[in-house]
Amino acid sequence: MKKFSRRAFLSDSFLAAAAISVFGPVSVPQKARAQDRPHGPNETLGVMLVGCGGRGYDHTLEYLKDSRTRILCVCDPDPAHSARIADYIEERTQKRPFEIRDMREGFDDRNIDIVSCAAPNHWHALCGVWAMQAGKDTYLEKPICHNVREGQALAAAARKYGRCCQVGTQGRSYSAVRPAAAYAAGGNLGEISLTRGLCYKRRRSIGALGVYPVPEGVDYSLWSGPAPVVDPMTRPKLHYDWHWQRLYGNGDMGNQGAHEIDLARLFLGETEFPASVISYGGRLGYQAERNDDAYIDAGDTANTEVSIFGYRSGRSLVFETRGLETDPLLDAKIGVIVYGSEGFIVESDYGLAAAFDNDGNETARFTGGDDNDHFRNFVDCVANRTPEKLSADARVGLLSAGLAHLGNISYYMGEENRVSPAEAERVISGIPGQDDNIATLRRTFDHLAANGVDPERTPISMGANLKFDPDSESFVGNSAADAMLTRDYRDGFVVPNPENV
Repeated sequence: MKKFSRRAFLSDSFLAAAAISVFGPVSVPQKARAQDRPHGPNETLGVMLVGCGGRGYDHTLEYLKDSRTRILCVCDPDPAHSARIADYIEERTQKRPFEIRDMREGFDDRNIDIVSCAAPNHWHALCGVWAMQAGKDTYLEKPICHNVREGQALAAAARKYGRCCQVGTQGRSYSAVRPAAAYAAGGNLGEISLTRGLCYKRRRSIGALGVYPVPEGVDYSLWSGPAPVVDPMTRPKLHYDWHWQRLYGNGDMGNQGAHEIDLARLFLGETEFPASVISYGGRLGYQAERNDDAYIDAGDTANTEVSIFGYRSGRSLVFETRGLETDPLLDAKIGVIVYGSEGFIVESDYGLAAAFDNDGNETARFTGGDDNDHFRNFVDCVANRTPEKLSADARVGLLSAGLAHLGNISYYMGEENRVSPAEAERVISGIPGQDDNIATLRRTFDHLAANGVDPERTPISMGANLKFDPDSESFVGNSAADAMLTRDYRDGFVVPNPENV
């Protein structure tokens, strides 16, 4: 950390902006430029916020709470977004951050110590790699990456440059979750063989698939970044609804579900990739709620998806995504259920978890925590140069996001494999694991039927039954699945391979 003056910052930033306007975008070299600097107790960490939508606003609130940080720069390809955040910061602090559209303009500024990224998923990895190459510590929203190879690149960059890379799965830092996980690990539930993550979150249609203009004023090439430039757009709304198009997002399994997947893996105690995965589901129900069989929603990710992961240890993790109206399971809609031989835990809110014996009697309760715990942990580690003390570092983020990616790969590979309920039961009955897979499948069919979807008339997709090697972190004998561990990138926006960061 270091002291800086407002005048020096503005001078440096305006000169950088002028240079960019003449010479084009700043390039980011393959070696870190900034070095750790000596710091004193009264010095401040400069923050560049990348992505100024709803979650970017949340980041803003957290940094404003911490006297050790100051937001110097806000970046968004939509200037209306960055101006709104800049206005808010100026109102709160009487100091206005510099506004830019291209994050590369900020990486050379030595006043910036932290890059905090709340951009869309397809930007997370490249932003993080560029930031760490430039000597910045980085907070990346979940999921840490849009695909597995990107997560591997981020973990490699954090190791190579000795940077703090915190992933925004903040549930790990909650004071309710940490003792609950310790309680489970301490044998109080007996042997834990299964965890179930739940994302039962109602999601309405994002609108009809069609042809739509890019909003005026948005630098759409920068917004697209590593993804293809699809112009005109095929969804009505540019912002947020990208979550449900696979070029940019990862569906709710990689959105809200990324939090619950992370905690399900934490409670299970697995620190490697699974050895098998199969998913089933579909994007279902929007025709029924409109009474229009011809209606095509603009999203192409599943809104109903069940993924079954098997580990070499013999343990299983099951994740259920439901975007239609649904009842809770054991009083949880967004959360994790931990199954042990002597009892179970229901985590139904980051700040609330309860343990029960097998007769349903509550044996322990855990409460407390908020998002600030996670941001404070990150700033502590940056200030003290202790990346090993991060609650959710890049490797943790990769393993948890990786489950979402492997689950989606199975689903996408079998998307056209539409099966009847009887055929689905035949396939699922042959999948080994700790869950009653048939009971979970039937609950899924009941859920669809309650939302007007007849699985005989509108069959679900049965994904590919894939084997995965946790050591090589690649699929076993399946080059088509391996190809989906990465993506094609646009020139100038290529996420490097892990060995080349």
